[in-house]
Amino acid sequence: MKRPAPRYSLIVLLAAATVASADDWPHWRGPNRNGISAETGWLDTWPASGPPIAWKAEVGVGFSSFAVANGRVVTIGYANDQDSVVCLDAEKGTVLWRHSYDADLGNKFFEGGPTSTPTVDSGRVYTIGREGDVFCFDAATGKVIWTVNLQKDGGYPVPAWGFGGSPLVFENLLVLNVGDAGVALDKATGKVVWKSAATEPGYSTPLPMKRGDETHLLLGSARSYVAVNARSGREAWRVKWVTQYNVNAADPVVDGDRVFISTGYQKGCALLQLGKSEPEIVVQSRVLRTQMNPAVLEGGHLYAVDGDTTEKTALKCVEFASGTEKWSRPLTGSGAVTIADHRLIVLGGTGELMIAPVSSESFTPTARANVLTGKCWTVPVLANGRIYCRNAEGTVVCVDVRKK
Repeated sequence: MKRPAPRYSLIVLLAAATVASADDWPHWRGPNRNGISAETGWLDTWPASGPPIAWKAEVGVGFSSFAVANGRVVTIGYANDQDSVVCLDAEKGTVLWRHSYDADLGNKFFEGGPTSTPTVDSGRVYTIGREGDVFCFDAATGKVIWTVNLQKDGGYPVPAWGFGGSPLVFENLLVLNVGDAGVALDKATGKVVWKSAATEPGYSTPLPMKRGDETHLLLGSARSYVAVNARSGREAWRVKWVTQYNVNAADPVVDGDRVFISTGYQKGCALLQLGKSEPEIVVQSRVLRTQMNPAVLEGGHLYAVDGDTTEKTALKCVEFASGTEKWSRPLTGSGAVTIADHRLIVLGGTGELMIAPVSSESFTPTARANVLTGKCWTVPVLANGRIYCRNAEGTVVCVDVRKK
């Protein structure tokens, strides 16, 4: 591999956010949008009986993960011909508010229900439903501040499995993976600021990346990965990436001026080297095929679930720069990974929660317990000493890992 050009940094764009704790998790992939929490001092070993379960709740069918801020947990579920944005008390699990609206289950080859995750920013909650219903709520009360439907009002086609990317707040904009390369709304009013062609999108969440004097947003579209200027929507570059059924769902992983992309359906992965013009693919293989949830990068290695929902899957460690597999551990069903304090937090596809040191040598859990039953594809979230997990049916479990 040739020597890379000077690097630029993935940036955290939360200057306007007001959160009560540094250990909050206010949107998809956490404070730094990389699947890593800075939280320390939580229990990574449990008794044989398992960890304490603080509470359980039912939120409806779906695969939405959690936004946790200011003592509230927000997610989305489906029941009785409606989607519901549900806000729970983080400590007790009681419903603080709920907003429901008519929706289709969309159970095409899976259970259906919403797959995007809410975003909390400056006292507001932003959501997008699988049919294009976008909402801005008051985070404390659930009052609707504004709403728009990007399918009906904007003419944007719904992809086969519904809009799945989560909202991104960037400065005064709310950016959504809708259309060929995104749509940006004024976050205060919901009015369109910039937009792309009304063609089929992918399923990833817009990811901000500083590039020179500009901020680019990386998105998986239906047949490519694309970067656009965050403020104008102007396209910066595009890499053709055709995956079966147009499922480019996993967010890119950024390290300086290198971008890792990976998708399922036997497509595989690639490492892109960014330059002055179009990116160069410097490594490409099928060593990691992340169908839904993106990999997490720590210490020069990627940790992720490899394989599709219709085949045997494995938890893997892959070297970022070379694409070399370091270890592979069979996993029951699909699942997801986050990292905190140099610990892997892994939720297996059938509800087994595991904690293990981050290591490129082996996967050696220090704690494991079955905390849920049924299908579990949703990324677990650690926030303020609690791990939040859910299954497809909508059972949410809060695992208390605070040190007493």
